[in-house]
Amino acid sequence: MRIFIDLWWFFKQEKLKYFFGIFFLMLSSFLSLIPPYVVGVIVDAIKGRTLTPFLLTKWILFLVLIGVIYYCTGYLWRQLIFGSSIILAKQLRNTLYKHFTLLSPNFYQKTRIGDMMAHATNDINAVQIAAGEGILTLVDSMTMGAMVIAGMAVLISWKLTLIALLPMPVMAVLTMYYGSLLHKRFGKAQAAFSNLNDKVQENIAGVRVIKAFGEEKAQIGIFSGASKDVVNKNVAVAKIDSLFDPTITFIVAFCYFLALAFGSIYVVDGSLTIGRLTSFTLYLGQLVWPMLAFGFLFNAVERGRASYDRIRRLLSVKPEIVDREDALEKIPSGDIRYRINSFCYPGSENPVLADISFTVKKGQTLGIVGKTGAGKTTLLRLMLREFDVRSGEIEIGGMPIEHLTLEALRSAMGYVPQDHILFSATIAENIAFARFDASQEEIERAAKLANIHEDILNFKEGYETIVGERGVTLSGGQKQRVSIARALLADPEILIFDDSLSAVDARTEVAILQALKKERYNKTTLISAHRLSAVEHADLIIVIDDGRISEKGTHEELLENGAWYAEMYAHQQLESLVSEGGIHS
Repeated sequence: MRIFIDLWWFFKQEKLKYFFGIFFLMLSSFLSLIPPYVVGVIVDAIKGRTLTPFLLTKWILFLVLIGVIYYCTGYLWRQLIFGSSIILAKQLRNTLYKHFTLLSPNFYQKTRIGDMMAHATNDINAVQIAAGEGILTLVDSMTMGAMVIAGMAVLISWKLTLIALLPMPVMAVLTMYYGSLLHKRFGKAQAAFSNLNDKVQENIAGVRVIKAFGEEKAQIGIFSGASKDVVNKNVAVAKIDSLFDPTITFIVAFCYFLALAFGSIYVVDGSLTIGRLTSFTLYLGQLVWPMLAFGFLFNAVERGRASYDRIRRLLSVKPEIVDREDALEKIPSGDIRYRINSFCYPGSENPVLADISFTVKKGQTLGIVGKTGAGKTTLLRLMLREFDVRSGEIEIGGMPIEHLTLEALRSAMGYVPQDHILFSATIAENIAFARFDASQEEIERAAKLANIHEDILNFKEGYETIVGERGVTLSGGQKQRVSIARALLADPEILIFDDSLSAVDARTEVAILQALKKERYNKTTLISAHRLSAVEHADLIIVIDDGRISEKGTHEELLENGAWYAEMYAHQQLESLVSEGGIHS
């Protein structure tokens, strides 16, 4: 029953609903005791030939009244108890989602999406059942069982009641044993479901790669194995679950046997009337539900406890990046200054960046170039505080970014990442993601600046075209330009391009860069790129090599140096010339 202790915070929150829900549930249980007693009275009246039409009519009207009240109380307790459990599910789901948004990239690198989805669906559903049907069965099995037993003992015969309930301790021991087994097996079943969820998500997201490599059969086989594992673990749960009803049914049947055997003896010796024995058997029938409910209670409680433990483990993960207590809610503006002595990713001792020092004036454009894996993306992610710099600092307008709230800092940023994430919505909605109140005219203007407007008009549905999950219906270049349009529409103080022009051709790249130069007057832009033509217009260019700045200056200054930048620029110019028609003698 630990799940009810764990959820006590919610029961306190919804105490009035649960109080009145339990009150009406107990009232329903009490009302259900009346019909068996009335039946016994009528049977004795028939046997004694004292039943008159008036008396029968009175009893029938009384039962009708009880039935109406029972109907009303049943409706009320269902609304209050089940309604509260739905509120719990909503709160847990919202809490999980908010927690997901606060967690750092390091968490998502270690945790599978399928596992998080299982927490937000199956686990929350199991907890909801524990807080709804679990409370119902707990209260109903105890109050109904206690009232029925009290009615049998007080109104009929305490001796017969004691005899009939002799098998009950056996049932209590067995159901507790089944419950402990169920808890362990259900936890494993939920973990297997998480794994299956993750496999489905991965395969759907990577369906193009799977088809390209002809791995459909292999992936179907892997999925089939994961699915079989889910089935096997759920069958293991079902094997324990299926023990409850037969065990309880057998014990109830044995209770009936004892009641009828000893009850008949009491009727024969005159210590019990046939009407009372009839009432006793009807009461015993009503005791079947509390017994079955007791089994269901252990089932729901153990499932809920296993799921709530999984949810709590997830919620116990602390965000690595949090606001300082004295953080300012001020959107930053001004010069950007990097001073990083060294930076290592969490869990690693190898520096990714070292001896980084440069300043970008407000309104300038910074170009960041270097080999793959040199540290360009890390440099930009530190600006967004996806990770914190422990040795050194980054300032905006003379203010260390750690002194600002995350919301204020990121409100100043427009970020176009390497992996362009689009949502399963219309193109217009994707562009307006950061500004839901943007007009159609503003959306189209941003699309024109990103050189994607004409492409959108060529779609059958235009701006109302559904792009599909992660933008699967668009080409790589189209996704990049929609992402750029989204950032431009937000018109941020600092715009960050993380190799965001790699999938567009040279002509489109020039058009986008010219639009940026024209539209972003007095606003800062940071551009990371492999293609040097994307940064040659920048006010400052830094070359990153193995996490360190190996060159720094303008395009012309770096060409004069004759180092890596000059060599790479010449190489790329030659490639561009060849691709446009070759070298002519």
